[in-house]
Amino acid sequence: MEAHENKVVVPFNGQWSDVGSWNAVADLSESDVDGNCIDGQGVAQSTSNTYIRAPHRPVVALGVSDLLIVDTPDAVLVAEKEAAEQVRDAVAELESRGFLQALIHRKVTRSWGWYNCIDIGHRFQVKRIRVKPGASLSLQKHHHRAEHWVVVQGEAEVTCGEKVFSLLENQSTYIPVGVVHKLKNPGKVELEMIEVQTGSYFGEDDIVRLEEACRCDSSEKSE
Repeated sequence: MEAHENKVVVPFNGQWSDVGSWNAVADLSESDVDGNCIDGQGVAQSTSNTYIRAPHRPVVALGVSDLLIVDTPDAVLVAEKEAAEQVRDAVAELESRGFLQALIHRKVTRSWGWYNCIDIGHRFQVKRIRVKPGASLSLQKHHHRAEHWVVVQGEAEVTCGEKVFSLLENQSTYIPVGVVHKLKNPGKVELEMIEVQTGSYFGEDDIVRLEEACRCDSSEKSE
């Protein structure tokens, strides 16, 4: 705003919170007679003055008080309310120990859509991928993993080596290690796909991009 010459400032007389901590989030939530604030599938028994955020699964607080309990797909936070400001220290500790959750969410948004890491284990990783209509992922290859693609919704245009073909719902294909490939959604509805990766390494730095991704048919570029 400082770079603009023509500005107008209007007084704001309502309530304000910058929501800078989980305590601030709790303060914006409606509490029950015991002072508990529950967002989602939380259950509080013999519990008081506790905030529970449980949008994905049931979370039970039993016989506790003055806690913040936050359940996310990446991690679970249980903290005394007075320690809410120390969350950044906990994240720094996770990062120093090499936990990927401190650096990246399980669900990652991209210009073409998003992907969600469902499961990972010894020599495999499973992702759920959703691609916007008209968008495509980059033309790429991998040195350390193969991929199995299963379409569960929409239509996929697949480039695998020299071949370009379509996959519809319930159809699948296999991308061998080292083969150049590309995924595009040529349809008018979102494409959803399950990708099973197999191999020795699944890091994002094993993606060799030969052509950048595209948001839509107008060839807008992404990272």
